Parts: sequence; C-alpha cells; structure tokens
Amino acid sequence: MVTLFISDLHLSAKTPECAANFIALLQQQQAGTRLYILGDLFEAWLGDDAMGTEIAPLLDAMRNLAGRGVELYFMHGNRDFLIGDAFAQASGCRLLGESEVIELQGELVLLLHGDQLCTDDRDYQAFRRQVRDPAWQAHFLSLPLDQRMALARQARDQSLHETQRKADEIMDVNPQAVEATLRQHGVRRLIHGHTHRPGLHRFQLDGKPAWRIVLGDWAPQASLLKADDNGLQLIDPRVSATL
Repeated sequence: MVTLFISDLHLSAKTPECAANFIALLQQQQAGTRLYILGDLFEAWLGDDAMGTEIAPLLDAMRNLAGRGVELYFMHGNRDFLIGDAFAQASGCRLLGESEVIELQGELVLLLHGDQLCTDDRDYQAFRRQVRDPAWQAHFLSLPLDQRMALARQARDQSLHETQRKADEIMDVNPQAVEATLRQHGVRRLIHGHTHRPGLHRFQLDGKPAWRIVLGDWAPQASLLKADDNGLQLIDPRVSATL
C-alpha cells in the first residue's frame, strides 16, 4: 500500500497553479492508495454553505478517487477549520479529528496539523481555543456570508500584522510540546504541517529514538511525504529526506 501525506496547499482564486498541481496529484493515484490532507487545503473557509462553483473541478477530482479505490482523509487546519459534513460528502473525503494515530509500516504514527504545537505563540493559542469552540463556530456560521467575509478579512489583516512582528522561533513548534504530545498518545512518531518548514527531525524521547516529519507548503510546487515498500520519502523542492 502507498500512503501519501500533504498539507498547507492554501488553495484560493490567487493560486490556480497550485490547484492544478493538486488535481494532477489526485488523478495519478491508483487503487490501494491512502491520501491524508493534514489541514490548510484552502487559504480560507467560511462555511460549507459558501462553497462556490469555482471549486467544482477540485471536488470532482477528489470524489473520483473513491471510484478508483483510493482512500481520502482530511484533517482541519488553522485556515479551514470550518469545513464540515457537506464538504466531506461533496468531496468524498473522511473527516479526521484534531489528532489521529494510524499504523504506518508497522509503527504507530501521530498525525496533527501542527498549530497546537506552537505553544510559544500565546496570542495565537488563545485565538485557536476561541475559534475551535463549537459555540463560537455555531454563532459564526449563523451570520450572513458578507459579515463572515468581513470578519475573516479583519482577522487575516490582524494575523499578517502580528506575524511580521513575531520572532521566527515563536511561530515554530515548541520541543517540549512535541514531547508531551507524543507521550500523551503513547507514540514516538509524528507527522504534521503548519510551519511551512519541511524536514525530518530525529531526537530521543525518554531514552528511545523518535522522529518528527514536517510537511512543506505548496508554494506552488507540490510537497508530499510518500510511504511505500521502500520506506518513507519526503519529496519537496527545498529538502529531501528518507527513512
């Protein structure tokens, strides 16, 4: 079985090349493949009721995977956490929780989007707790679409302003948070995205070898982790790593 992991495509009307690369990837997959999208497939998502006709080709390509015997999984990111059951049905994907442990090549591996590991960014973590609250989401989705769009633009502008003044290390994962999360789930393997810093990190966890693979963003080149009989390979134009 071939298993693929991708994240942080940030698809929007401004990234047609990225969308084309994604559709091409989908069309290349054969029966027996599993594809995990670990968040931020879209640059923004204001609710399933805001799905426009412009993403119809993408939805068709995703839905056609099931007909070819390909399993498609989606995990929410910090940009598309409002994706819901209507999108899942339209795309044929299975929605995952905020964390998932899967078996990969005989080992247990934890999957995350990764933003919950950036604990040094306290302002963001407070924002994350707010927008992941079901009551907040229900209220936001009850608003008229134009009001949601205005609030999303305001939040995006504020985020850009804050990002410019934050040190890079604050926006990266916290090593202690990584270790604590691995212990919480009883694993020593982690795959995540979010930081746009692709790479393979080996370390010791309680005296035993552990690793963390970070998926890259699509800017606009494809970035993916491939697991097959040959092992794990991180395929990214900026870095190459194998396990």
